Amino acid sequence: MTIRAALADAARRLVGSSDSPRLDAELLMAQALGVEREALLLSGLSGEAPGAFDALVERRESGEPIAYITGRRGFWTVELEVGPGVLIPRPDSETLIEAAVAHWGEAGPKRVLDLGTGPGTLLLAALDQWRDASGLGVDRSERALTIARANAARLGLSDRCQFRSGNWAEGIEERFDLILCNPPYIEEDASLARDIVEWEPHEALFAGPGGMADHVRLAPQIPAILAPGGIACVEIGAGQAAAASALFKSRGLIVSARNDLAGIARCLVLRH
Repeated sequence: MTIRAALADAARRLVGSSDSPRLDAELLMAQALGVEREALLLSGLSGEAPGAFDALVERRESGEPIAYITGRRGFWTVELEVGPGVLIPRPDSETLIEAAVAHWGEAGPKRVLDLGTGPGTLLLAALDQWRDASGLGVDRSERALTIARANAARLGLSDRCQFRSGNWAEGIEERFDLILCNPPYIEEDASLARDIVEWEPHEALFAGPGGMADHVRLAPQIPAILAPGGIACVEIGAGQAAAASALFKSRGLIVSARNDLAGIARCLVLRH
């Protein structure tokens, strides 16, 4: 079967398990061929489909996320290795980096803290953005920390960052110029797509009946570790801006919100 025919067949097969079946088919074909998707699309698609392609499509049919199958996901200016046990980076979270860039400009912060770092998503994006910065990533998952360290090494950033196990900001005494945090914020009874709820770690997704249990924990911690003149950028879910803002305002912080590309308040920017 030609690559073109195999892509068409795979797209048909994936209609029931993906919102973007053709795109998924192209990404899987590129993975099977060992090339980037752009190179695949420029190739003419007339070659013979590789034998490994069908097995990748079967994995996607079963609901496994594309990022876990390919083992990578692009975020901001970096490409991160990901895998089962870690939250897959999403474009919505780039809103936090955009807010940080709007505040710091080219000068950037000196010290960055990423609470709930996962595969190093926000910290490594920030360190790639500002080459004079250094930082710390904290996560409760040893699996996530292992992947984060591997990502830092692959990106050449290991000399500017550390990763350690921890429960949010507990035990941290240093003050940071930029704090980044994407905590769980989904209500525990929310209905999610199969490739999310059956594959991604629930501890990185769900946060109690109202989805704000971890924001409640973070609110008293952040003021003590935020340096003068610095900001904390905290991700929130749709419809949570007012309630989350009230939590941080009650701790003496100045709060503003930044929208994602869909116009949804996605990031709270916190200042002293």
